[in-house]
Amino acid sequence: MILVTGAAGFIGMSVARALLDRDEDVLGVDNLNDYYDVGLKQARLQQLAGERFTFRKLDISDREPMLALAKDFPRISGIVHLAAQAGVRYSLENPYAYVQANVMGQVVMMELARTLPALKHFVYASSSSVYGAGDTLPFSLDNNADRPSSLYAATKRMDELIGHAYAHLYGIAATGLRLFTVYGPWGRPDMAPTLFAKAICAGQPIRVFNHGQMWRDFTYIDDITGGIIRALDKVPNDAPPHRLYNLGNSKSEKLTDFISMLENALGKKAVMKMEPMQPGDVPATYADIETARRDLGFAPATTLAAGIPKFTSWFRGYYKV
Repeated sequence: MILVTGAAGFIGMSVARALLDRDEDVLGVDNLNDYYDVGLKQARLQQLAGERFTFRKLDISDREPMLALAKDFPRISGIVHLAAQAGVRYSLENPYAYVQANVMGQVVMMELARTLPALKHFVYASSSSVYGAGDTLPFSLDNNADRPSSLYAATKRMDELIGHAYAHLYGIAATGLRLFTVYGPWGRPDMAPTLFAKAICAGQPIRVFNHGQMWRDFTYIDDITGGIIRALDKVPNDAPPHRLYNLGNSKSEKLTDFISMLENALGKKAVMKMEPMQPGDVPATYADIETARRDLGFAPATTLAAGIPKFTSWFRGYYKV
């Protein structure tokens, strides 16, 4: 059995679905909070319903019920920990939510891992944001990652340090994945693709920060999911048994080019409102994925030209546009 936290989330649902498709038993955990539309989260869970999927509505930072999972599900052999308080800008409004979910949540999950007799591997989501506003591109695992530009980034870097400490102290095999900008069907409504698509269809202006001088390593959900599954199957045997990988498309695209492709897919022009850089944001992300290619066989294959129409097709259907 594989435990997937954040199972009602964008990436969590996709990973759980992939595991179910290869006949794994999956235990999904999510607190279904209202950071964004709970209806979308419930609709994702409906995509997972079946005999092999078990769901528990739990907060990962709530120690007693989380640690009780070890007694209820002693067969858990792998953990894919994706639950987190996401979003860079929201961390400026509610910093406590990030420390509670991302730092305390990571500690509780590692403590749970200590008590699972069958556990082989603990895989968790980090973020490209740990690189901060570094001007050395592409972002390599050798780059400095101790100058975060946001509290969100700081908490994700803390997750990596906690993972390393538990691997060193208790021998828990753990892998942290620095995920770059993920998009695709079932994406979060607070992320650029859905925000932009809604605005374009409604004829409303979209906010384009740094006056359009923004680049992102957009990575399609299926490619990210494949990388996460490959990471789960590759148990580190280092001393300590802890590894980090970048998972991205390894190509940095200009945000205005992404918007142009959305316009083409939706058949409507965007009204762009150029604004200055937002606090906590970074101008560019670009993943060096050579280590993931070598160790995991990670090979993202979905271009924006292929991925954006898949996203907009789902968007039109789900939001009835």
